[in-house]
Amino acid sequence: MSRAPCYGAPKSSIKQFQVTFDCAEPERVARFWCEVLGYVVPPPPEGFATWDDFNRSLPPERQGSAFACGDPSGVGPRLYFQRVPEGKIVKTRVHLDVRVGTGLVGEERLATLEAECTRLVALGAVRVRLLLADDHNESCIVMQDIEGNEFCLD
Repeated sequence: MSRAPCYGAPKSSIKQFQVTFDCAEPERVARFWCEVLGYVVPPPPEGFATWDDFNRSLPPERQGSAFACGDPSGVGPRLYFQRVPEGKIVKTRVHLDVRVGTGLVGEERLATLEAECTRLVALGAVRVRLLLADDHNESCIVMQDIEGNEFCLD
């Protein structure tokens, strides 16, 4: 007999999570998101002066296969990027909302979203569409990162 999940059950002790991206070029995509979010690349593993040194120590098939970055304050989730052989085919079912307009409304919000959109397009992002405010939601801009993964400026 299966039981429905109990969402009121005691909470797990897990307090952190990471967001994993499937991509073709992990380091390139990671560095893009570092620029978007102000994240940083962690230091290389002990015994290696650089990530390039570490990467060269791996078997050829694993070189360049993964990269990560994190919030320098330690508050936000770690982002992990892993190389996969297949390209992006359909709409992503999970995406990031980059919260640049929190608390802003109307023209002030739109101006803030547009300014950030301009900055991100210069980094290689693609503007998909502007969703204007309605009775339930404030305006946001749907975008894609440098490999076509959807995200929103919110």
